Order: sequence, then C-alpha cells, then structure tokens
Amino acid sequence: MEKHRIFIVEDDVKIAEMLAGMLAKYQYDTRVVEDFDKIAEEAAVWNPHLILLDINLPTYDGYFWCRELRQVTTCPIIFVSARTSEMDQVFAIENGGDDYITKPFHYEIVLAKIKSHIRRTYGEYAVKQEERTVKLGSMTLFMERLELDCKGTIVPLQKKECVILELLFDQHPKVVSRERLLEELWDDQSFVDENTLNVNMTRVRKKLKDYGVKSTIETVRGAGYRLLLHPEEG
Repeated sequence: MEKHRIFIVEDDVKIAEMLAGMLAKYQYDTRVVEDFDKIAEEAAVWNPHLILLDINLPTYDGYFWCRELRQVTTCPIIFVSARTSEMDQVFAIENGGDDYITKPFHYEIVLAKIKSHIRRTYGEYAVKQEERTVKLGSMTLFMERLELDCKGTIVPLQKKECVILELLFDQHPKVVSRERLLEELWDDQSFVDENTLNVNMTRVRKKLKDYGVKSTIETVRGAGYRLLLHPEEG
C-alpha cells in the first residue's frame, strides 16, 4: 500500500524535524523543503498528497507560495503559523489553503487534521467521481493529476501546461488562436505580457521533447498554434 506523502514547508528546522519525525511514526512519507526559492518546483517533482505550509518564510510568504503551489497541485494545503488573527486565516483560505493551524500546536491536532483531509480527498470520504481525461491518439491527458500519458510514458505537467495541451487536444487538427489561449490561461489578459504565452508554449514543447513525445506544437503565423500528431502516436 502506498504511503501518503506529506510535504513540509517550514523554515524553523526544529519544528520541521519534529513534524517529520512524528508523521513518520504514523507511516507517512515526509519531505522537508530544501530550497525556499523553489518550493513549487519541489512539490511538482515530489507530487505530495498534502502540504503543511508556514506563512513566515524567507523571500516570499506562504500566501505567495500557496498561489504558486496551486499551479502545480490540487492536494490539500494546511497552513501552520504563529499568526493568530482572523484575517490571516481568511487570507490563507482565499489564497488557496484548505485549513489553518496556529502555533504553538499540539501534534495530535496536526495529525488529526492531516488524517481528516487525507480521508476526504483520497479515502473513504472522498467523492467518487470519474477522473476527467482528454484523449488524442495514444495520448491521454489526466487533468486532475496534471499528467500526460503517452504510450506508457508519464509526463508531469504544470497547470498552465495542462490547459494548453487540453485546448490543443480538443481542437485538433484545428488551430487554437492566441486570444483563446490567453483567455483560458489568464483571467485578466490586460496584465499579461505578450511574451508570457510564448514562454509557456516553449516550456510545453521542451517538456514533450525531453520525455520523448514525438507529436509537436506548430506555430501558425498570424493565427495561433496547432498540435501535429505524430503517426506513431496517432
């Protein structure tokens, strides 16, 4: 049986180690963040089932990182912070958090909340519904997992990468306009730099190539983008 993975984002080394040790005793697989400038990247690679997130962190606060994490995971995020005001708890929820625990805390409460969220998300209390997928040829896009399965090869994706591929899959072999992509990727297009879409498209192309996917994304000048399905993946 797979152990549930808990990602601990806490800059107090003592607290982080105590949390990791306590959770390990209850058969959780834990990982403490290593680079506070690459929190979302570490989460995307490790793919945790739940995240414990402090607010007061180096460089950027937990609210910022919660928004960034929501680009790569839909797993439960529990804020664990010494801030006790109601507004901090409101900000935590508004920025993508699922729960809030104040410091100092009892480890039994942390454990109980983790168990509760794990049960509701993955266990007996989870809503049983068919996973949303988008298929094209031998490729399957798993929207909730943020993964692309190409003939058994799993390609991990970020949220925007997943949305780009979903649109290209749905419209294949038609062209998807830049306007449509911008509309789906960003709520307020007026604040999006023209090159931002180019950067995201470049990342998707590189990721497909790096994982050996032979289908490619073609730029149609003056119109948008189109997915070219390779015969071996058609």
